[in-house]
Amino acid sequence: MAGTAENRPVAIQVSGVKKMYKLGQIGGGTLQADLQSWWARKRGKEDPNSKIGEGERSHGDTFMALNGIDLTIYQGEAVGIIGSNGAGKSTLLKLLSRVTAPTDGEIDIYGRIASMLEVGTGFNGELTGRENVYMNGAILGMTKAEIDAKMEEIIEFSEVREFIDTPVKRYSSGMFVKLAFSVAAHLDSEIMIMDEVLAVGDVNFQQKCLKKMRSAASESGRTVLYVSHNMSTIKTLCDRCIVMESGKVVFEGAVDEAINVYSKSKKHEKLLKNDYSQRKRNFEITNKLSIESAVLQSLEIDMFEPLVFTLSISSSLETNNLMLRFVLFNSVGSTVGTTYSKMFKVKKCKNDIRFLFSTKNVAPGDYYVDLILCEFDNSIQLRHDIINQAFYFSITESKILYNMKWNSFGWGNVYFDEIEVLNDGQTQEVL
Repeated sequence: MAGTAENRPVAIQVSGVKKMYKLGQIGGGTLQADLQSWWARKRGKEDPNSKIGEGERSHGDTFMALNGIDLTIYQGEAVGIIGSNGAGKSTLLKLLSRVTAPTDGEIDIYGRIASMLEVGTGFNGELTGRENVYMNGAILGMTKAEIDAKMEEIIEFSEVREFIDTPVKRYSSGMFVKLAFSVAAHLDSEIMIMDEVLAVGDVNFQQKCLKKMRSAASESGRTVLYVSHNMSTIKTLCDRCIVMESGKVVFEGAVDEAINVYSKSKKHEKLLKNDYSQRKRNFEITNKLSIESAVLQSLEIDMFEPLVFTLSISSSLETNNLMLRFVLFNSVGSTVGTTYSKMFKVKKCKNDIRFLFSTKNVAPGDYYVDLILCEFDNSIQLRHDIINQAFYFSITESKILYNMKWNSFGWGNVYFDEIEVLNDGQTQEVL
């Protein structure tokens, strides 16, 4: 039986876990190698497959995705996992979901797991949405009667009632996410594991999912593990947060402290040229146009000076109705504001388009942006491409206001225009 701390049962215990991949091999190894490693561990012998030293991550043709992870997750906790791309977050979730086995170390899980690691995880494309619900329930050990009792609630939450008896291979990525999350959230499991797939859904559905996960942890006593790059959702959902870097846990504790650690570690990601040509898209987009790269004129911008950047856009069509949606976030992932460009045109080729964003009302601090390339056609907005965390930049305090240093945490990220004084010392009659 699981141990306890503060009278809370342990849901997940991770001890000394490592995961090694062989570079150039899909899946990171062979069944024979996995069996050799498992048998050696069972006998208390040295792993016959090569290992990497404690301080290294890559060596020769091997790569240590996780290098000594120790974690204890308690029942009823909502725990966030954050870190830069390649930190090992998704690998850890795959190990916890038993998609793959650790190279070394032990994972003890107390309860059934419902996980959603990417769009359509655990779904069979040839089966209908309803049939996939039954299949997922059966995998969790539920009877048909138990699944029947949950079916109406699942369909209602998923917002795909009209298509529930359609093969899911015909679903859009947004429909996949809605049904997959609904299944994971409503079928009987003690542990929910979510990678950052909710970004595919619309804003209202994202909020509904976050509310459901919060309720699952606080009211139903389920354990929630959530990976996200969106710090505002981490703050909304999680009780505790883990920061990962280079395959290791570098911080574990309060959410605000974790976000500060993460924000400081991301400073090296500021790049003048940002390449998106190999970046995976998980969104409902047309694929007719794509943002290949962004080049910034400067990474450090004086207060009140504009941010100038050039986007390289590849297009398979010619249009005059393109717009760029520009969403600004602060260093902890809270949305500062959103704006659109004026309409512009592209040709059937590679187009280099230069943009200027006024920072007149943006306070000093570190920022990043999401870029959405969209087109309006008869009042319908088509999203051609979406680049999350497209680039990072800083606004500096070369012009300090009234000899006061700007306090972003206390004052916010928006510098408003001066308040006009309308009567300037004139006495007014009190009525």
